Amino acid sequence: MEFSNSKLLCCHMNTIVCKIFILLLSIFLLRTLFLSPLPGFHWFQQKRLFWIPDYNSSVLQHEIRRDKFLEVPQIIWGLNNQKIAFARACLTARLLNRTLLMPSLSASLIYKEIDLLKPISFDKVFNFERFNSLCNGFVRLGRYSDLDNETEPFELRKGSGRKWTKERDLNQLYQCKEGAIDKFEVIKVDGKHPFLWHDHWPIMNYARIFECLTLVDEIEADVSAVIARIKAVGAEGRSKGSDFGKNPIMPVSSQNYVTYMAIHMRIEKDWMLHCKNLEQRSNMHQICSSKKEIMERVANITSQTFPIVVYLAVADSLLEDNSILSGWREGLLPFEKKRLGVWNIYSKHPYLVQSAIDYEVCLRAEVFVGNSFSTFSSLIVLHRTQILLKMGVRSICADSNFSSYAYNILGDFGAPKKWMTDMSASSLQTISYGTNNVSCHV
Repeated sequence: MEFSNSKLLCCHMNTIVCKIFILLLSIFLLRTLFLSPLPGFHWFQQKRLFWIPDYNSSVLQHEIRRDKFLEVPQIIWGLNNQKIAFARACLTARLLNRTLLMPSLSASLIYKEIDLLKPISFDKVFNFERFNSLCNGFVRLGRYSDLDNETEPFELRKGSGRKWTKERDLNQLYQCKEGAIDKFEVIKVDGKHPFLWHDHWPIMNYARIFECLTLVDEIEADVSAVIARIKAVGAEGRSKGSDFGKNPIMPVSSQNYVTYMAIHMRIEKDWMLHCKNLEQRSNMHQICSSKKEIMERVANITSQTFPIVVYLAVADSLLEDNSILSGWREGLLPFEKKRLGVWNIYSKHPYLVQSAIDYEVCLRAEVFVGNSFSTFSSLIVLHRTQILLKMGVRSICADSNFSSYAYNILGDFGAPKKWMTDMSASSLQTISYGTNNVSCHV
């Protein structure tokens, strides 16, 4: 009887030990699951947690086939719409494990008369070899001279209309990975251009491709010349106040320490009509901003040392409007292309290249102020967010010498709202609606 009781006691104790072991194991597994990052990502905390890509991870790297290609229609519209369309074409090629044949861009800006668009080769604007080097293992560009032309291309007709859903579009792409279609050397996409394709990729994949886009040497030299002129004017502004000479010349060593602010100023008539209509349709009231509102909010940015040069990236239609240069607070020294004396640099280029120069000038400014509903402004802030992450800046609230603001949204103390891209977004579409930003509440 005593033996039986002892045996039962041992069994009971073993059961308790097993339960404790199972409980501890469960806690360990749950802690590992929720607190450890997945392969290829690390945490980014910014008032909440975001996934941020680790581009060196093998998760995002694989060998792109060099004997299978994707061909897409000419890429059209404005600079940043073209960059989005190009990235979407690259990501489509990546899904199919194909090299993207270098597409034609559009040098001119014509929305309705497609036949009047002036094509320009990708490698006349962006560095082809450097793109493939920077994006190696992620996406790849090829030239038409790489083709064997042993078979006719398979023509892939993109669907359109409401019935052509995102799911149907993705299913079509997966069908192209099957043997019957995959055996073709070239898949040629027919129909609407890539900007209008369904978006199947997270914002971090687009950011990866945008980082690989670097300008060719000739255009990069023009960007450097414009920035050097801005800094020369800024150096004289600091030494003489706001009384500028016509041709300020400062030593390069002095110019390197001069900061400037860039404002993407959307106040032209066609934009104001567009944004007013957008406000009515969306029932939102923080899309349009008048010149007066922009100037008042920018005047309340207190993170910079004054005086400071303010480069105004404005449409050509506003270059003859001298009123955009007046009314700014003391210490803000506004300049646009003509007053800055760099119109000769811009005017020798087509529209697309002019926009590319302005993009880089805004991107490299210590302070950038734009409109969160503008694709141009939004892609600049996306790019600047990537730069901040590499600098180790993980919070929009942190002090930084590389800040971005959205002037159409009121922030603290009457200043524009601080702006940083939410890199956890599952789609680039949020940029188009001005909703992809992270708030800083002081």
